Amino acid sequence: MAQTIALVDDDRNILTSVSIALEAEGYEVRTYGDGDEALRGISSRPVDMAVLDIKMPRMDGLELLQRLRQTTQMPIIFLTSKDDETDELQGLRMGADDYITKPFSQRLLIERIKTLLRRTELAQGKGTAPDPGQTLVRGDLVLDGARHLCTWRGKEIDLTVTEFLLVKALAIRPGHVKNRDQLMDAAYGEHIYVDDRTIDSHIKRLRKKFKAVDEDFQQIETLYGVGYKYRE
Repeated sequence: MAQTIALVDDDRNILTSVSIALEAEGYEVRTYGDGDEALRGISSRPVDMAVLDIKMPRMDGLELLQRLRQTTQMPIIFLTSKDDETDELQGLRMGADDYITKPFSQRLLIERIKTLLRRTELAQGKGTAPDPGQTLVRGDLVLDGARHLCTWRGKEIDLTVTEFLLVKALAIRPGHVKNRDQLMDAAYGEHIYVDDRTIDSHIKRLRKKFKAVDEDFQQIETLYGVGYKYRE
């Protein structure tokens, strides 16, 4: 069955051209002209991934992201204009997995989509038989790759695919520092570049989620100018 992508933008030219490109890659594409229409459509017919413009009438991309994150952890990419730096950071902190700046290369967008969907399948253990190696236990932290489940001290924490992979990359070798490039590779793949603030925003959101269930959580440590590590 083809993977399904929701494409949300008020620019009809983008909806048409990107849809054609994605369909040529074998994806099923559902297009929406604003956030309100998209929320209704995705709620009634779930998709595997969403690509959202930020600036839209009726309901913008940030509000749509917030509403979607109440019910799903599917990968989400933002499309932003060059002067939307503040919105980019806010979107990442609210749970977007990635962003691409307009005007953008369709080939770049397709590669980002492929990478995130592939990482989603790996994080969820799809296509492979569950085995004990898919569960990582580090003290109070449990990461179950087969079920895409994260718990801390027995309490479940909802993580996006990118967040799950970042926690796993850090926790798999406690005490070892991972620089931002290494974390980018773990979450996005070796041939995808995102800038440093993307990783920093994901880490900030991760800490917030863990602190919501344990205000004393301090396992993810920042080494300024170097990177991050998971405390032993």
